[in-house]
Amino acid sequence: MRLLGMPQDMEKYDACGLWKRIVSGVQPTGSIHLGNYLGAIKNWIRLQDTYETFFFIVDLHAITLQYEAQQLLRATRDTAAIYLACGVDPSKASVFVQSHVRAHVELMWLLSSATPIGWLNRMIQFKEKSRKAGDENVGVALLTYPVLMAADILLYQSDLVPVGEDQKQHLELTRELAERVNYLYGGRKWKKLGGRGGALFKVPEPLIPPTGARIMSLTDGLSKMSKSAPSDQSRINLLDSKDVIANKIKRCKTDAFPGLEFDNAERPECNNLLSIYQLVSGKTKQEVAEECRDMNWGTFKIVLTDALVDHLHPIQVRYEEIISDSSYLDGVLAEGARKAADIADVTVNNVYQAMGFLKR
Repeated sequence: MRLLGMPQDMEKYDACGLWKRIVSGVQPTGSIHLGNYLGAIKNWIRLQDTYETFFFIVDLHAITLQYEAQQLLRATRDTAAIYLACGVDPSKASVFVQSHVRAHVELMWLLSSATPIGWLNRMIQFKEKSRKAGDENVGVALLTYPVLMAADILLYQSDLVPVGEDQKQHLELTRELAERVNYLYGGRKWKKLGGRGGALFKVPEPLIPPTGARIMSLTDGLSKMSKSAPSDQSRINLLDSKDVIANKIKRCKTDAFPGLEFDNAERPECNNLLSIYQLVSGKTKQEVAEECRDMNWGTFKIVLTDALVDHLHPIQVRYEEIISDSSYLDGVLAEGARKAADIADVTVNNVYQAMGFLKR
């Protein structure tokens, strides 16, 4: 989208007066939970009004560890429906499935040829997951998926990428890889092969979300809320019923300190639960601090449960409407993939050309 007037909020526009482009996605593994929603999806709703946005279901990333094929199929549709139920608007954002745009895999292979193996060996998440799963249960994809993540971002000439603390290292690899490929194949080298010259990729910047970027487990305030945690008690799933939510909050880990407060390093669970309440209630941090300062845990858990149920109920109703209308959901995903492919194909064809491949 090109704007005629130059706005005051210039960080949302590029040098040509176009809306800056943002890409982000969530894996269709397990159930979408409160951490995914408050840390990512809820922020997308705000971003889609002021940026050009591409939100996709990263199904190719979901096969880096052992998985069930039927579950992947079902979870992919569920995840897309949840995106829309949460407020992602397909008239504003492109919503699609990663594997429906084949340029993701093509660019990953091209980038792999320029990625030093040492860059991948230093990835913390690979070390952690491979140690837990054991060498015999770990495929090559777990090592190389940061290259696919880089392809996901660079394909769309992304300006900004929303990242939490645990994804900063992968974005840094993406930036380094963009600069490396630009140096190896861009500029005059590309122009000599008939290209336009210049950079093949934009080097993306991180967009750090506001409060809520890191929602912690209900059973351990020092661990991130995660789909892969063995206990479902550790998370609030977006489709959990009222009774399930009440039971999980009733049983969640707390502490023995009097009153409730934010930002006490000795009270990680307290800070996490207050943060969740702040985000789902729409209140300010100061308002929540004053409201809950003298509460006991029993009273606060009832307040938090009610706030969660009230916030999630409209999402759950809308989800049921969308998941029951297959033609609507399929249409949204097909149109999103078409828009994404229009941009992605240009990028990958330029890279093929710059790397010396014969034109198709």
